Amino acid sequence: MKRKKFLQRSAAVIGSSLLPSFAFAKETGKKSLRFAHLTDMHLKPGLIPETGTAKALHHVQQLKPKVDFIINGGDAIMDSLGADKQNTEIQWNLFKGTLQRENSLPVYHCIGNHDIWGWFIKQDRPENDRLYGKVWVVETLEMKNRYYSFTKGNWHFIVLDSTQLNPAGGYIAKLDTGQLDWLQQELASAPAGKFICLVSHIPILSICAGLFFDKTESNGDLKIQRNLMHTDFIQLKKIFLKFPNIRVCISGHIHLQDEIDYLGIKYYCNGAVSGNWWKGAFQEFEPAYAIVELFDNGTSKRTMIKYEQTN
Repeated sequence: MKRKKFLQRSAAVIGSSLLPSFAFAKETGKKSLRFAHLTDMHLKPGLIPETGTAKALHHVQQLKPKVDFIINGGDAIMDSLGADKQNTEIQWNLFKGTLQRENSLPVYHCIGNHDIWGWFIKQDRPENDRLYGKVWVVETLEMKNRYYSFTKGNWHFIVLDSTQLNPAGGYIAKLDTGQLDWLQQELASAPAGKFICLVSHIPILSICAGLFFDKTESNGDLKIQRNLMHTDFIQLKKIFLKFPNIRVCISGHIHLQDEIDYLGIKYYCNGAVSGNWWKGAFQEFEPAYAIVELFDNGTSKRTMIKYEQTN
């Protein structure tokens, strides 16, 4: 059997046998918008990641009741930060081809740190290449911009770009100045009567950011690195307080799951489709994706759905 057909058949068979047995709660008088948040797929060539990604997509599409669309939370591919051009092209061709073959739902994309090309290449960094940085992911996924907005039903979605280059090395989780100005204008001009859901790859607020290393510092402090949670959270919180229609923030990046209710906003960190980068569970969290239900009265519900990877 050809490899492509094997992947499609195995994903379809396994996926159909693993549909969740629970039913989503029906809330009388509340209409809902339902979408799937698939984050940190980290797709790369190989039987397990290819079959697992296809299976997750099939799993979503067979849910009852159906979801309206998918949000790709970022880190769609394994890594292009330090990958050469050929390897990056292989990964993006695989991801785009997988979506075309295995998915029929609309997809809205968010940029993850591993989707950015070339920042970590140590020698001959391709800064003068047109595709350097975030251009490659924006063009490949046909995004309107690296940050953008859209409206669905009674909800307005604002998709952010969390990852900014640190000139001293690595990256920092925050909004750049231009994006921050745009966000404030977007919040002020959001459609009247709509509630707002913010999407970021790196959590704006998350307890898991302090649990990622699964240990404390020598003095007992939890360690939250500047690339694990937005370093501009205090600034963003002050902005958010001016807009009570902001009700939900969703993220990934940490590969862990948490749910925080803080000052009227639900912050959902939704694990990883790849789990432990396609090696089973990361800490206590199995590979999973989230179903998010947004109700017309501004409330929300997040349900994490586990699926079994091919071993």
